[in-house]
Amino acid sequence: MRTRLTLAIALVALLFARPWAAPAAGTLDIYWIDVEGGASTLIVTAQGVSVLMDAGWAGFDDRDARRIEQVVRKEAGLRRLDYLLVSHFHGDHAGGVAALAKKIDIGAFIDHGDSVEKDAGAGRQVWEDYLATAGTRRRTVKPGERLALKGAELIIVASDGRVAAAVPEGAAPNALCASFKPQDEDRGENGRSLGYLFRAGNFDFLNLGDLSWNFQRELACPVNLVGTIDLLQVPHHGVRDDVLPQLVWAAAPLVAVMNNGPAKGAGPAAVETVLKSPGLADLWSLHRAVGNDAAHNAPERLTANLGESGDCPGAWLHARVAADGSYTLTNSRNKYSKTYRVK
Repeated sequence: MRTRLTLAIALVALLFARPWAAPAAGTLDIYWIDVEGGASTLIVTAQGVSVLMDAGWAGFDDRDARRIEQVVRKEAGLRRLDYLLVSHFHGDHAGGVAALAKKIDIGAFIDHGDSVEKDAGAGRQVWEDYLATAGTRRRTVKPGERLALKGAELIIVASDGRVAAAVPEGAAPNALCASFKPQDEDRGENGRSLGYLFRAGNFDFLNLGDLSWNFQRELACPVNLVGTIDLLQVPHHGVRDDVLPQLVWAAAPLVAVMNNGPAKGAGPAAVETVLKSPGLADLWSLHRAVGNDAAHNAPERLTANLGESGDCPGAWLHARVAADGSYTLTNSRNKYSKTYRVK
């Protein structure tokens, strides 16, 4: 039994070991698409393999599906999506799946398993629409599995309330864990969220969907399982205080992106946690949080949308990662760009 356990841990550890294959000549791109407080994040590798996580809301005259289609076709120059990852089955993440699938061909649908909210309320409709759309193209993944992306790796680090158990080489106990205080247990879909660590060369990007507080702890304590990263998508839109210092500060991102709406996410406590992260250079944001003061918002030049949802232009944020290890973030609203170097 011990031998099999040791082999299993070793196999998962290989997924996290460096060095990774360097990106091919060219660039890879990440887009944060404005779906008004939902979530939609597109990765396109240097070889043109595409991975979209989440599809925003249903309704609103297919607003979110149309915004995603614009970025996919006009900005990224794609005719189809290779993978659609559905982090979890809430309307702001999975509601737009059916509308998007009518506009863009999708190769595979990736999820954490059956919805735990499929038998009640709005959760039933979201789940039934997803099943009808995904059909035989559906695939459920577990922590430690990966998508092979030709020169890059996307590793599932959280799924269905579990996390990958591989400890990065040289990792030490996380001293921040002593101050952890648990929240009430999350039995809903947020805690089931897919989360991934994307790597290309020495560049790392972490996206945990809406993974909630206690489950984030499983990635951070007693040892930080994601290592240090370059770029972070702030978990759960920065809702309330659902951004765990023990994880964010240990991961020590150079850049963080808040995938929020004008009145959803970017809670003051969450913003403070991100801004206090050791070595953080900048916080970028999809929306100005209209209820926050300037100290609890990203700088205006780093914010894609400044007003309410009613007259929002749907500006997006874009990161381009070059083969030399630099990466440049751009605000589509004002064309402001800033370049960073991988750690």
